[in-house]
Amino acid sequence: MKSIELKVARIGNSRGVRIPAKTLDRYRIGSSVVMEERSDGILLRTPGAVSPKLSWEETAREMAAEAGEWDVWEVTAADGLSEIPWEPKRPARVAERPASSEGRGRSRKR
Repeated sequence: MKSIELKVARIGNSRGVRIPAKTLDRYRIGSSVVMEERSDGILLRTPGAVSPKLSWEETAREMAAEAGEWDVWEVTAADGLSEIPWEPKRPARVAERPASSEGRGRSRKR
């Protein structure tokens, strides 16, 4: 969907935006909305129960239960992703001293 810039209008001591009628119809918004403040912005949604997000396990289970055509995904076998090393190389930490049981309880000379 494309982004639309909406003007903020003064409504008494508050502010408001006008939402286009097509958008209100598309999302079945009637006389009220629920506003949620999130870290990445504001979400407006219709009042009522929110369907919970599925976990990865639940998503995989639902996908497996569907009789979908998975043959179309075979073309991705030649994309080269199997040749990419997925384990990151861990850099050596030069600022840390090696852990040892010796020297515990002794004070450092400064």
